[in-house]
Amino acid sequence: MAGRTGKSRNIVLVWLVWPLITLGIYHLVWWYKINREARDFDARIEVNPVLSLLAVTIGWIIIVPPYVSIYRTGDRIAQMQEAAGMQRSCNGVIGIIGAFVVSLQALYYQAELNKIWAHLGSPEEGTTVTLPSPAVQTAGQLGSIPDAAAGPLAAILTGPPAWPLPELCG
Repeated sequence: MAGRTGKSRNIVLVWLVWPLITLGIYHLVWWYKINREARDFDARIEVNPVLSLLAVTIGWIIIVPPYVSIYRTGDRIAQMQEAAGMQRSCNGVIGIIGAFVVSLQALYYQAELNKIWAHLGSPEEGTTVTLPSPAVQTAGQLGSIPDAAAGPLAAILTGPPAWPLPELCG
C-alpha cells in the first residue's frame, strides 16, 4: 500500500507564531491540512477534513464537537504512526488536555506528525511512499492501551463510539 507524505513543520511556528500573526486563521488552515494529510497518507483512515474543520470552528456552539475532533485527530495520527511501521505514541486524550492549556494540542500533534515524516526519511511533501504491510493483530494487541492498563476506560477509548456524533464531527 502506498500513501502521500505530509509536511514537516516547525512546532513552535505552528503552535504560537503563525496563529498569532494571522489572528488564528493559520490554526484553522493547519487543522484542515493535517486531517487531509491523514486521509492522503493511508486510505484506511477515513476522515473528511472539511467536517473536522467545521467541528473546531462552528462546533463550539454546541461545545462537544471540537473535543471530539481533537480526540479523533489524535487517533488518526496514531493510525498514521502504525501505518508507517512505528509504535503508536500519539494520544487523543493528551490532545484534549492540551486544548485546555493554551492550545498545546497543535504543538503536540505536529511533533507527532514530524516523527512520522522523520521515520520515513523526511521526504518532500506529497511524495508517494510505500507503507509497510500491516501486521496481523491478536485480540491483546488491538487498540493503543496495554492490557495491564485496560480496565473500563479502555473500552471507552478503544471501542466503537456509542453515538453517531464522532462520525459527524470528523
